[in-house]
Amino acid sequence: MARVALVTGASRGAGRGIARGFGELGYTVYVTGRTTTPGAARGWDGTALPGTVAETAAEVTDAGGKGVAVVCDHADDAQVAALFARIAREQGKLDVLFNNAAYIHSQLIEKKPFWEKDLDAANILDVGLRSAYVASWHAARIMVPRGSGMIAFGSSFGGSCYMHGPAYGAQKAGIDKFAHDMEHDLRSTGVIAVSIWMGPLVTERSLIARETNPEQYEGFIETAENPEFTAHIIDAIAAAPNREELSGQTLIGAEIAKQLGLNDRGIDRPSYRAMLGSPHSKNPAAVY
Repeated sequence: MARVALVTGASRGAGRGIARGFGELGYTVYVTGRTTTPGAARGWDGTALPGTVAETAAEVTDAGGKGVAVVCDHADDAQVAALFARIAREQGKLDVLFNNAAYIHSQLIEKKPFWEKDLDAANILDVGLRSAYVASWHAARIMVPRGSGMIAFGSSFGGSCYMHGPAYGAQKAGIDKFAHDMEHDLRSTGVIAVSIWMGPLVTERSLIARETNPEQYEGFIETAENPEFTAHIIDAIAAAPNREELSGQTLIGAEIAKQLGLNDRGIDRPSYRAMLGSPHSKNPAAVY
């Protein structure tokens, strides 16, 4: 029986590529997003962005898996509950939840202090942080009774260094802590939780960022990861003999890939640890 994954926020960007990556591995992939009409979202320069949930699902199928498109606003708990009820009803299991959905503010990469950006930049703490908790709550209720599964979070070096402002950084640090603390609760259930620091990714928005801020992004894009790479890393972690040891950790994707014998389309991607910082180590203390 095919493995089943849910990738949230997969109309475009990282989520779209990660969903395709699971498709390459033969997964049935539920892809969520709000976009049903191409061009509904805008890039940093105001240009229309491609991508819909239906297109991503079709790409998953074309890659060798089975894509299932579900229009879902992750700010709406009722829609999220219906999503997981559907997965449980149709599949009877969920092997991987990849939390990717996040509110991307139009001023995210502008070089301005937080108080000069619009207040709704803080919406990433709702769709990005809270929404990941809600999705993980539902996923655990499917996975734990079956004794297997993986809850993963798409994070970045912004959990350590200053990146795109305080709201973005707090969201990344928050989901890293979700993985750490969820592991404590999930221990001995057969379900694991990890957070992955992805490097720069080749996405629609990053390519526009290179054009609008070449001095800042040109070098990064030259070594950028294909987002499918992250899906392959997640799949390898799920099957790793030391998966329980990895659970609860925030892992740098490029580093754990080398440990697991993976590369990105034949290329070993660099880690930005020396430049951008290190994840917090796993802390064994527990206070109730």
